[in-house]
Amino acid sequence: MKQNTVLKTIEALEARVHFGAVMEEVERTNTRILVNKRGKPKLIMLSVNDYLENILKEDSLLTQVHLQARAAGLDRITGQEIEAEIKAVRKAQATNKKRKSG
Repeated sequence: MKQNTVLKTIEALEARVHFGAVMEEVERTNTRILVNKRGKPKLIMLSVNDYLENILKEDSLLTQVHLQARAAGLDRITGQEIEAEIKAVRKAQATNKKRKSG
């Protein structure tokens, strides 16, 4: 765990009742929350950034690019937009191939 990451413990009932506030705290302060149910640990809440940087173990450059793309809203591309992009690339490749052979 990163040195500046804090781990707090709360009961499941408190997490459920105050879910919005807990979620905000996790995201804003990079705190990890251990949720207990009847005294037994059940899950850990952590921010997406914390997950990408410390759990997923992606290459740091790839993680940085991913986070920048999310911040720019580029993670919200639709299936139609993906298909259109693929079609455009394939068309450009076919045109380049024809130019080289012709």
